[in-house]
Amino acid sequence: MAGAGDDLETRLHAKRSDRLAVEIDDHRIRGAHDQQPERSSLRDHAVVKVHHACHRRAIVSGSRAARGVACTVVSSEHVLVERDGHVVTLTFNRPEAHNALTWAMYERLHETCEAVDGDDGVRVLVLRGPSGQAFAAGTDISQFTAFTSAEDGLAYERDLERWTARLERVAKPVIAQIEGYAVGGGLGVAAACDLRIATPAARFGAPIARTVGNCLSMEAYARLIDVLGPSRLKEVLFTARLLTAEEAHAAGFVHEIVSGEQIADRVRALATTIAGHAPITLRVTKEAIRRIQEHRRPPAGDDLIALTYGSADFREGVRAFVDKRRPRWTGQ
Repeated sequence: MAGAGDDLETRLHAKRSDRLAVEIDDHRIRGAHDQQPERSSLRDHAVVKVHHACHRRAIVSGSRAARGVACTVVSSEHVLVERDGHVVTLTFNRPEAHNALTWAMYERLHETCEAVDGDDGVRVLVLRGPSGQAFAAGTDISQFTAFTSAEDGLAYERDLERWTARLERVAKPVIAQIEGYAVGGGLGVAAACDLRIATPAARFGAPIARTVGNCLSMEAYARLIDVLGPSRLKEVLFTARLLTAEEAHAAGFVHEIVSGEQIADRVRALATTIAGHAPITLRVTKEAIRRIQEHRRPPAGDDLIALTYGSADFREGVRAFVDKRRPRWTGQ
């Protein structure tokens, strides 16, 4: 008899297969026009990334429980998804780059959210990095080198919001287990989770004013205001510094600080406790709070995003980051 873990794995593979077929067709169509000038866009850049990430293998481990629930691991190039009873754990697994997030990794997160919501047997989702490693050190900045206009920045921020908002809308509680850097896009992912448990070594921030000179979407700013407050957020972004775990805890962003040796057990115990509570009450409570927060959020600020991503400073910031030198800001 197929277990709940097998059902989750089937959904993930079906979604990846459907998307890959579309992307391969798109790749072939665009390949036929190689001699024509091609407009750069986020979706075009993502095709090859996602195509390579779809060379995956499925690994099923652990003994099947009497109730038919298996512990299933679905591996991709840089993301692992594991099912253990009522809890699904997604691990960002790119430690050589401090878990800098590629387009494919964001899409894999989106797929997992869809699969979790499609399985009534899943009660809690946990996000983490490898043990003792970064949670997520932002979006992989090397991908920005393909941007040629403000439109690319707008497309990126829209996709980033689509990925992050989908995580925020997961109907089950989501716990972030943070043992290292949660910065940039990684900070946004952590902010979209419901609970954040961190080790003393965890660091939080978005040092974009010091690194590449980009900005956040209006939704991302609003989400961070909700969990950090406007005054603290301004200080963190203006100074481009990283908050310590203690500072993030004092601000209410981190719910608990646990030692590196104990955090996995603490998160597992917390997830087990939550999984044993009334699922409808949890789902309704989470959605009610989300709707209240969303109602207070402003309309999109495309003019602000276009100003930033279309600037010479942004292009200089990306070049400087890739060249591993300090950027020379001009305000242009």
